[in-house]
Amino acid sequence: MSERTETATLAGGCFWCLEAVYQLLEGVHGVKSGYAGGQVENPTYQQVCTGRTGHAEVVRVSFDPDTITFDDLLDVFFTIHDPTTLNRQGGDIGTQYRSAIFHENEAERDAAERKVSEINAAGIWRDPIVTEIASLGEFYPAEPYHDDFLRQNPTQPYCRAVVEPKVAKFRRQHLQRLKREAGV
Repeated sequence: MSERTETATLAGGCFWCLEAVYQLLEGVHGVKSGYAGGQVENPTYQQVCTGRTGHAEVVRVSFDPDTITFDDLLDVFFTIHDPTTLNRQGGDIGTQYRSAIFHENEAERDAAERKVSEINAAGIWRDPIVTEIASLGEFYPAEPYHDDFLRQNPTQPYCRAVVEPKVAKFRRQHLQRLKREAGV
């Protein structure tokens, strides 16, 4: 394991869903739920839920770039949510649930723009990607009770109905990919 750590800040609906999937990846050191992209300083969950702060629910992924790359994180990002729906993921509706990549530097911006172009050109999604690509600005950590939410609240109704199925689907897809790469 290298000593280097980089971060990626991503929005793709409810941050509990993103957190639960990114925690599964080798090379990810940590995932912190939070808020970004808005104009209110130090927002609370209750404020962000109103849709009036301009913030999106995001995860900040800390990772070892020698084990997993920013591009790898984007590949996962574009498979675990629908990047073609504006301000919506399933039943979660509002700007706080938008699809967004908040880049911290030009390399991340360029990688995000390239990935969106590649996916659109490949026709993977029927509709064009509407993922916002914007400079990070400020990241505001969410309240501590959001940390490790699925593991701490496995019987919570939203976790059972939305988060768990998303994690299970990702695990199946990830296992299938590993088998293909291994020639099994």
